[in-house]
Parts: sequence; C-alpha cells; structure tokens
Amino acid sequence: MWRRAPGADDGRVTEIIAGLSLSPLEILVLSSAFALVSARWLPPAARSRVTVAAGALCVPSALVLVVTGVRWQLLPVLAGAGCALPFACAPLLRRRAGRPVRRARWWLALPASAACLGLIAAGPVAAWAFPVPVFPEPTGDFAVGTRVEQWTDPQRPETFTADPDDRRTVVVQLWYPARRSPDGVRRAQYLGRTAQEARTVSEALARGVGLPGFLIDGVPRARSRAVFDAPVADGGGWFPVVLFSPGSGGVRTQNTAWAEELASHGYVVAALDHPYDSAAVVLSDGRTITSATRSSGDADEDAKLAAGWTAIRAADFGFVLTRLTGGQGGRGPGGAADPLAARLDTGRVAVAGHSMGGAAALQAARQDHRFAAVVDLDGFPHGPATPALDRPVLALTQEVTAGADPRYLPRLTEALDANTATSYRLTVPGAAHLTFTDGPLYLPPVPTIVGSLGRTRSPQVVAGATLAFLDAVLRGGWDGHGGPGDPAGALRAYGELSAHRPGGGR
Repeated sequence: MWRRAPGADDGRVTEIIAGLSLSPLEILVLSSAFALVSARWLPPAARSRVTVAAGALCVPSALVLVVTGVRWQLLPVLAGAGCALPFACAPLLRRRAGRPVRRARWWLALPASAACLGLIAAGPVAAWAFPVPVFPEPTGDFAVGTRVEQWTDPQRPETFTADPDDRRTVVVQLWYPARRSPDGVRRAQYLGRTAQEARTVSEALARGVGLPGFLIDGVPRARSRAVFDAPVADGGGWFPVVLFSPGSGGVRTQNTAWAEELASHGYVVAALDHPYDSAAVVLSDGRTITSATRSSGDADEDAKLAAGWTAIRAADFGFVLTRLTGGQGGRGPGGAADPLAARLDTGRVAVAGHSMGGAAALQAARQDHRFAAVVDLDGFPHGPATPALDRPVLALTQEVTAGADPRYLPRLTEALDANTATSYRLTVPGAAHLTFTDGPLYLPPVPTIVGSLGRTRSPQVVAGATLAFLDAVLRGGWDGHGGPGDPAGALRAYGELSAHRPGGGR
C-alpha cells in the first residue's frame, strides 16, 4: 500500500509501502540496483537492454541521493549496486569495443549475485526496522494544534546547579483541540520546534540508551499530525487538562501520538521537559541542558536518588498547573490575550506520566488536591507512600515477568490498595515498557523492546484505555467511589483489569 507520510525535515516525500519508509528516489535506487544484479540471469536477448536501463537509472539516482543526503539504511543498497556494476557493464563495453565477451562461470556468478542481492535486500529490511515514524491519524472530532512554552519558577532554586541565583525552569509543550487547517499545511516537527532541535534531542535519546545516533536518523525527520500555533477550536466548551511527565532520560515529545489522540477528543495535554533529567532540553536562549541524573549502582542509594528526582518532578507539575490556572479568563500567564487560556478547565485536571514520570504523577496527586485523577504508564512508585492517595488512579502495566524488578508489583499494589478512591491496574497483553511511548512507531519490532502489539495497535491501546478512564473521571463525574460512570467495563476491552477498591475490596 502506498500513502504519503506527514513529511521529513528535508522536504522530500516519503512513501509507505507495506510498512517501509522510503522516498521515491530511494525506491528508484533500490529497484534499479535489483534489476542490475538480476540482469545477469535473464535470456541473452533481454540481458543487455535491462542492464543498460538499470545502470542508466541507478547511477544518476545514487549520485543525487548521495548529494541530497543518504540515509544509512540505503548504504548496503549502494554497496550491492556498486559491486555489481563493473561486472554487469564489462561485457557491454567489450562488445562495443569489438573484443570477445567473457562472462564469469555460473557457479562463480551465482554466489556473487546472491551476495549483492543480500546487500540490496538489507536496505529495505533496515528501513523497516528503523523507519521514519508515521504518526496515526487522531480519531477524535478535533484537529490538533501544538505550541511550546518556557516558564521559570521564581520561588524555587535549581538544585542541579551550584548557582544560588539559578531558578527552576521547565519547558512545556501543549497539544490542544484546534480548527481544521487547510490541506498542505506543514505539520509539527517531531521531537522539537525546529529540525536542529529535533536532531539534538534524537542524538541525546540515542546516547541515553547506548545506541549510535545514526540508527534512529529517521526520527528527527518525522512530523506529527499537529500544527504549530493552529487556531483553537471553536466548539467543545472548556477543555479538561492532562499534565504529562516522561520517563527518566525521556523527553516531553516521547508520547506525541498519545497526546494528539487525547487532544483530538477535547483534552489539552501539557507535557513537561525536566531540565537535568530529560535527555536534552533546548531553552529559548539556545542553550541545551542534558541529563545529569546517574545511577550509583547501589540499590538503596538509587532508591533515594529516584525519590529526590521524583519529588522535583512533582513540584514541576504543581508549578505548571499554577501557571495554567493563572491563564484562565482569556489571558495567558504573561498577561497577553490567549484564546487557549480562556478554554482551559483547570477544575478538571489529571496528572500522568511514563515510568519515573508515572511515579511523579502519583506523588503530585498525593501533595496537590487540584489533580482529580492519575494515569501511571508503567511507573515504579518512587518516594514516600504517605499520605495515602485519595484520587482515582489508572495504572497501565506490562505483564510482570521473572526479569522485572521484584519490588515493582508489591510497591504498586501497596499504593493502589491504600487509595481511598478506586484504582485500577490494567495489564496490557503483549506490552513492554516502551509500548507506552512512541517507541513502537520507530524502533525495531522486537517484543522485549516495544512489545508485540505492533506499530498500529500499540498507540491505539494506550490512548484508548487512557481516554476511557479520563472520560469517566473528568467528564462523567465518576469520583472513584462507586455509582454510575465506573470505567471498569470499558477498560476490560484493553487488557486484564484488577480493581483496587477502598476498604480492600477487589
């Protein structure tokens, strides 16, 4: 199947063919290289014509590709074509010069052709394993807009630096219901406001997991479904708000597909970058702050460190909500007229996060009663277990296996059982830790890395379960204490559901 992807930072069109992410020029190089090698095994009458045509297409296309920027996935294709080209053209040149035509014996040509075809086939396989991510079309009634804010808390010192005058700064990206944009409007760059920021963040993410940056070079080329600074939607009344924190070493954009799906259904999602904790945070003055959080290797010491980092994130949540609340009445936090600020329903707010961000969401809900609900995406509960939670919680987890941290499930169960409101743990079959991020859209489909749900199903399940829960709490009036609106029935469609009810009921 052919379809056009949202675009790439170099402006080239990318086509998706049965899951492959290749531009028309890359497809031309691939097909002509294959024809060049295969021509050796055609009948003599067709052999020369196919060789000439394939060479005439392959050589200039490859040169253009090299000049405009070749992706590493195409390097084996070029290598295979380069190895085959001299042997394919030599008989033609000898015939043209009137010299005897000599061809390699079939038993020599066969393994050579197989080796060249193997190199050429490695190109689309690599493009399939490490594609330019294609974001799913949101299913809600609204188009999606996005914008980025940077706010500094004058009351909080930055504890990661020694400068006493350094104040805590966070970068926040908002996804919100927007008006439909005209066809052809450029979609938002994934991972950053600009192509350069996207590359900076992509390289930092790769370093954080020990991968060479070139392996995910397709990620900063991607564009999402949102439009930067799109006009706010006309209908829909006031929009409930969902604050989101990424995992340790993650970034605010790591759950873009999830955020866009929620925004299309009438929510405003505010995702935070936490400087010195997120992989890379590009500030408005051009500075880039990379992660300063490091494991000590000692379990007890790491638990203390994680609790401290979680507390900082929880405070970031409270600060951002205060800034958003100050923007109600049609004025942004800076006092300027802001149509989006006038539509924020900061009386209906959920707090969410992935991994350590999920732990921060749980802590924020303990400390700040402005948060009406919590969504924990596979997050280990770091930090103090008191006071007990008193808000509905949805914890989405992977299937806990023998290789998981043995403390994870008991700590999570303890927190949910102590909640004075109903909590749910939804175990998603086939999920891995990165299933709950955008990872399945661009990482190799290895079950231990991104789960086995697939690139299409993974974001559908995570966003669908989240919406079922948020619609009940923020829109349906369900308070976690029984009565109509309980989302249990809807949640069961997405996995194995465990209910944790006040008083120990299940």
